Amino acid sequence: MSDLLDSPRLQKLDSDGTEEFWAEVAEQGAPMVEPVLDDDRDVWLTFLYRSSELNGSVSVFGGPAGWEAPGNLMHHLDGTDVWYLTCRVRADLRCTYRLAVDDVDGSAAKAEDWQERTAHWFSDPLNPATFSYPEDEFLGTDETVVSLVELPAAPAQPWLTPRAHGNHGELVQHLHRSEILGNERRIWVYTPPGYRPDDEPYPLLVLFDGDVVGGPMPFPTILDNLIDDGRIPPMVAVLVDSLTQEVRNRELPCGRPFLEYLTDELLPWAHEQYRITTDPARTIVAGQSHGGQAAAFAALSRPDIFGNVISQSGSFWWSPEDDHEHEWLTRQYAESERQPVRFYIEAGLQERGQTPDHGPSILVANRHLRTILRSKGYEVKYTEFNGGHDYACWRGSLADALTTVTAPSLTQ
Repeated sequence: MSDLLDSPRLQKLDSDGTEEFWAEVAEQGAPMVEPVLDDDRDVWLTFLYRSSELNGSVSVFGGPAGWEAPGNLMHHLDGTDVWYLTCRVRADLRCTYRLAVDDVDGSAAKAEDWQERTAHWFSDPLNPATFSYPEDEFLGTDETVVSLVELPAAPAQPWLTPRAHGNHGELVQHLHRSEILGNERRIWVYTPPGYRPDDEPYPLLVLFDGDVVGGPMPFPTILDNLIDDGRIPPMVAVLVDSLTQEVRNRELPCGRPFLEYLTDELLPWAHEQYRITTDPARTIVAGQSHGGQAAAFAALSRPDIFGNVISQSGSFWWSPEDDHEHEWLTRQYAESERQPVRFYIEAGLQERGQTPDHGPSILVANRHLRTILRSKGYEVKYTEFNGGHDYACWRGSLADALTTVTAPSLTQ
């Protein structure tokens, strides 16, 4: 990232050529992607905004721009109505982002003001590629539309599209009451094509933040396609609702009451309703962000139930409020005996921002956990993708994770 005018196209632009420039942008879309001289790996990625009346600021939130000023602030090209921010990135980037005009200072925005603050952010009107988080009447949330960047070398995501002539499993929604937690939540259960309750017990996938099943993470389609192609065995998936953000932030981060809910209430109910395994070697617990952290915590605490962990951008920087040292769960793994658990761990190269209380970035914390696990003798597949804390990335690599942990060896 640079404050200099790195874009070759903008270097040639003056006030006489702006109409022609914007006509090009309307035809080709934004952000602009331009080659870096003598470098086949990188490109110049330029975010754009058009305004001749704006006297304040324009910010880009997400992707290589990050989340804080001054690094995410656009620059005004003198004598034009062009606002721009150019980043040098690898050509395999995939990310989402939004724009904001006259956003408040991030350091002054309190956590409880986050929803009000982001309500003023908007998708890029110059970028036709979008990514949606649907409206959820149960949660009382409106649809959120963000802008999508997928550069030419971004990894393919071939498992996301429903196949008209493929075999399809069934997704059923339940309401499940917890006496331990004192709340009720939605549970979605996926059964594979040809599921029979008198078959041998099916492998089990438990996945947190199941409420995104209707939007950014098409779990049933991913499972249908992987099973149809023989990439994973037919399995039953139990998708667990997070209720609200406040409940999620309280329950998922290494929460023992939530773990007790899983092991003592939810899974016994699931075993009564569905033909699923009790073998930890055939049981996967998975999640993203705090969900990835919760998955690793569940396996450390109950390896007799959970033998495989999928963690996508796990929040391993976290520690309890009364613990002033970061990376609490990593320290628990370092101090505990090795358990019969296998791991698929991934993090994004753009997840490099500081976490709360001056904590390590998600990327650094995940690298540290990987190192600790390997030093303890755990079987670990660790990967990094060129993206951020983003369902646009996780929905593709979830397929890679599932094929990895269901293989006899993580090196296959």
